[in-house]
Amino acid sequence: MRFRNALAITADNYVSAFKLLLYRLVVSVLTFSLVYVILQLSLSVIVTSAELQTLKGLTGEFFRALFGGDSVRLTTFQEDFTTALTDFLALITSNGGAIAGAVIGVCLIYILSRFLNGLCHFAAASIMYDRMSVFARTSFSAAYFKNLGNAALYEIIYVPLSFVYDVISMLACWFLFFYLPSFLPSWGFLTILLALSLTIALYICLQSLKMTLISAWIPSVLTGEASVAKGFRVSLRRVRPFWRRFASYLTANYLIVVVNVVFGLATLGSALLITIPLSFLFLLALQCVHYCEDSGRKYFISVHNIAGAEGAPAQNIETAEDSLEELNKKINAEEPDSRGEE
Repeated sequence: MRFRNALAITADNYVSAFKLLLYRLVVSVLTFSLVYVILQLSLSVIVTSAELQTLKGLTGEFFRALFGGDSVRLTTFQEDFTTALTDFLALITSNGGAIAGAVIGVCLIYILSRFLNGLCHFAAASIMYDRMSVFARTSFSAAYFKNLGNAALYEIIYVPLSFVYDVISMLACWFLFFYLPSFLPSWGFLTILLALSLTIALYICLQSLKMTLISAWIPSVLTGEASVAKGFRVSLRRVRPFWRRFASYLTANYLIVVVNVVFGLATLGSALLITIPLSFLFLLALQCVHYCEDSGRKYFISVHNIAGAEGAPAQNIETAEDSLEELNKKINAEEPDSRGEE
């Protein structure tokens, strides 16, 4: 029921996907430009060095000798390549400070891009919650600037915590992929495939766990029931129903992966311009639905349907109006009898 309601709410807010797309494209152009400038200033000495050009030339020469059957050149290639690689590593060592600065700069810009994109996601969640609570259409700019303070504070807390969590998750997956085959039977390529499959499963489970723990964070702030800091604590302490939320996020993440891979391959990547923003919208809808259901709140699925509290079926507005009209008729029919008795 919750999964289906989230899908319906995502479809109702379909136009927000294009706003997310435009916003993320602008942010991507800005961040890629900054990355290019930093790399150009920091690594220009290495990129234009004679050592790197020699290494590139030897690499091309190796493949030409390999496919051309030049065995004489192949026998002397290793010594030349080792010398060129040693010279290149010495160049990198001498420019270690510039490389470290470039790495730090790229990491900071990556965090900045996540911060800016998060402001957009918070605005999209606000638009969605307004639609669910009062069935109103809020403009993107109004939602963006109205929630800018809360969104900025949310991102200041969320981005570093999420970055650390994602790094730990990647390290755990890296160790699993490289050390798991030593505990599995030696089936050749099947062993590697099984290790890769389990690694992907672990990463998706870890991401689903993160989404489950912070599921109520944004909705609790949008309702005004909690500040950003308090909403984070409330979301972590919200235990019931943990496994229902976890199962829904696990299913959603697998569905998102399948949809993006299938549509991306079928359209040579062009469909990702739509499926990726829709994926973010669907996860936001799932957060809002879980929050409303767990809190016993009524919310709009569509203009004619309002979802009930936990365990209650969706209520049809037309059916409710018909029932109220029948009740009024019954009361009016009983009024003459009561007057006669008096």
